[in-house]
Amino acid sequence: MQKILSGIQVKELDAQHLKLSGKSSLELMEEASKAFVSWFLEQEFSIESPVQIAVGGGNNGGDGLAIARLLTEYSYSVFILKCFDSADKLSSDALFNFNKLPDSIQVLEFVDWDLPENGILIDAFLGVGLKGDLRPDAIKIIQRLNEFVGTVISVDVPSGLASDEISRGDIVKADFTISFAFPKLSLILPEHAEFVGELVVLKIGLLGEAYEGLHSSFYYLENHDIPALHKTFNRFSYKGDMGKILLVGGSPGKMGALILCAKSALRTGSGLVTCHMEDSERFIVQTAVPEAMASWGLIPNPEFYDSVGIGPGWGTENRVRLLKQFLQDFKKPIVIDADGLNLLARNPDLLPLVPKNSVLTPHIGEFTRLVGKATNHLERLELAKRFAMDNELILVLKGANTVISLPDGRQVVNSSGNKYMATGGSGDVLTGMITSYLGMGYAPENAALCGVFHHGMAGEIASKSKRRSLIASDIIASIPDTYIQLDIS
Repeated sequence: MQKILSGIQVKELDAQHLKLSGKSSLELMEEASKAFVSWFLEQEFSIESPVQIAVGGGNNGGDGLAIARLLTEYSYSVFILKCFDSADKLSSDALFNFNKLPDSIQVLEFVDWDLPENGILIDAFLGVGLKGDLRPDAIKIIQRLNEFVGTVISVDVPSGLASDEISRGDIVKADFTISFAFPKLSLILPEHAEFVGELVVLKIGLLGEAYEGLHSSFYYLENHDIPALHKTFNRFSYKGDMGKILLVGGSPGKMGALILCAKSALRTGSGLVTCHMEDSERFIVQTAVPEAMASWGLIPNPEFYDSVGIGPGWGTENRVRLLKQFLQDFKKPIVIDADGLNLLARNPDLLPLVPKNSVLTPHIGEFTRLVGKATNHLERLELAKRFAMDNELILVLKGANTVISLPDGRQVVNSSGNKYMATGGSGDVLTGMITSYLGMGYAPENAALCGVFHHGMAGEIASKSKRRSLIASDIIASIPDTYIQLDIS
């Protein structure tokens, strides 16, 4: 998995890459600019759209200047919005690219900016090196850029946004942010959603060895990481090998949560799925999910199951005794979601009974009840890290960029998924998927990582035709396509 480094570490990373590769900083800038332009061309923006590029004096501006030159080669009409005093104030690499600009590109002083009411604005003003408060002239530039009506694309980070902390004040509001190598930490924080827009991470050929010695507890989970996390099965495998799982949940009026959980577990690959619920509701499950079995009352012989998921639609009334008895009897890692989490929050004495390396999957509301309040998402992530380490549990904090906090202190940011997955039942689907992987014998860490990634990828696939009409059942229907796209057999 890719480390997520701080803004301060980026300069050191670049230096180590250049030393190891023997390349120059100009060559690295050209690689980044080419990667940006390749992405830009894939979007099929109209050739008739004028492209304004706001260029600062640092290497972010150097990227913008190289992008300007490359775009003219594809017949785009490009204008430079000058955000620096004079050429002698440019970094050496930015100056080199400034001097390479073709004559067809106009360089406009701030007083001469006449932003069109359409087209494209590329923000290459301020980059990851931003520290402290903005200068008054930088604030004026950002305010002017935010008057633009059209598509805004920021290079690496929106100008005015710090790399590693919560930022307030004047920040460019981008429709797309194109981050190189890995997402800067601030780009995954919900507080910055209105500035970041759609996050795109582009690889620029940085050597893996260049990251050695650069510490980070944050990692980025991408599609190429997933195949190695999966177990393989042979042609003699039978349903017992694929996992015997128990899903505890459902209550009158909330059986849909348990049904979604069971269906997602089956689609993920579970061999045998049993749903445990109230006696009065068993016919609903056996009608809706004929592939699943049903049980009710006490949970006899819990050790028969390879994994257990608890909580979806379960309710909290009269559940404490059953949960406590189960936690005392079952010693393998489990998945706890929804009302299972709410019960732990109300009965903290049960938390030490949860088997080590179990997976807890709260959304922000459940997290607040269980772990504690936070004033911002960075603080929330720190609380998640401490909770996972102190309790030796895996905590999956669900959201636009789900973060998996592991007992060893690592925090893994998921790259899959999108806004269309914000729909009732989506979390129940995830619970079924992670429980399924646990039942197949996956290490708890791998079960959580695979479950979260495939869940997000299934949502992406389903949303291509559904968009905002997507429902949780659509996510389940697209789970098989994730195996096909990732070539998982």
